[in-house]
Amino acid sequence: MSTKPSIIISSLDVERLEKILEALPHGTVGKEELETELERAEIVEPEEIPANVVTMNSTVRFKVASSDEEFEYTLVYPKDADGSKHKISILAPVGSAMLGLKEGGEIEWPKPGGGSLTVHIDQIVSQPEREGLYYR
Repeated sequence: MSTKPSIIISSLDVERLEKILEALPHGTVGKEELETELERAEIVEPEEIPANVVTMNSTVRFKVASSDEEFEYTLVYPKDADGSKHKISILAPVGSAMLGLKEGGEIEWPKPGGGSLTVHIDQIVSQPEREGLYYR
């Protein structure tokens, strides 16, 4: 697997995600990958998050290399993943892959059951921190 790009995550997102991870049983799909991402992330205060970085509750336009299709999803906490086709849980492979990436960035990410996918961030349509919503 290629080298992973640097990622930036807000301290508030990390705090919330760590609480979720602590409550999940060992072996939950996506748990280990998300823990690894949090460990390698540069953590900054919400007010210091660059406007071009994917954070929790950001709406993101992206492509998966194996498809020519463009997707637009809001990255949400598991409790907010209500089955809507416009929301993606942070525990989904694509969700964990996007967190902390910058616009124009991409990452190769393992898929459950083997193989990998490459996610490319085309645009961050909305980001709570960019809009001054530091508590979301």
